[in-house]
This record gives sequence, C-alpha cells and structure tokens, in this order.
Amino acid sequence: MNLKTEFEFELPMGYVDKEGTLHKKGTMRLATAMDEITILNDMRVQTNEAYIVIVLLARVITELGSLRSITTNVIENLFAADLTYLQEFYRQINESGHTRREYACPHCEENFELDISTLGGE
Repeated sequence: MNLKTEFEFELPMGYVDKEGTLHKKGTMRLATAMDEITILNDMRVQTNEAYIVIVLLARVITELGSLRSITTNVIENLFAADLTYLQEFYRQINESGHTRREYACPHCEENFELDISTLGGE
C-alpha cells in the first residue's frame, strides 16, 4: 500500500504577490504530530490562539504557484475565501487521507462524491 502524503489544490481566488502575480495552484502535505506541537510554542499563537491556523498552514503548504517559500506573511495575505478553503482542505486530507468527500444532492437527496481539490478552480 502506498501512502499519499502530498495533495494538490487550486485556490478559489488566489494569492497576489507584491509584483501582482496571481498564484492559485499549490500542494499541501499531511501534517505531522510535530507540526501540531511545534506551533503551540510560537509566540504569535500564544498571544492570539486564532493565529494557529496561519502558522500551521505555512508549515504544511509546500508549494503555491511560483513562490519559493510559503511564510506566515503569505497566509496572512490570502483572501478570506482562500483561507476558508485551505482550512477545509487541511481538515479533509488529515482526517481521511484523500481529497474526496461525499455530499447529498439537496434536490433528489442522492449521494455523490466530489474531489475538493478541484473546487477552487474555475
């Protein structure tokens, strides 16, 4: 059995860097216990518990467009829709190990599966 540890995603809005370049496609790796423990020692998290998601995403996002490094500054400057998307994406891959999620149609109530890694794309 092969364990998949990295997952591709596409942000709904995209991160715009200082040069005006839009970055939408990226990769997130599974979190380790060390990731979740280490962030608790971060002074920003100790000062403001809500900052935990910023530090955690900066650790587990391995690629975003052509950016060389993903820092907390990058995560802080994401649009709210992208931050919400990444939080859900993180939760999905770390709880289930895949990007597929089951939904029920609100009209016919039939169940179907969606790949949430593609929900951010156009």
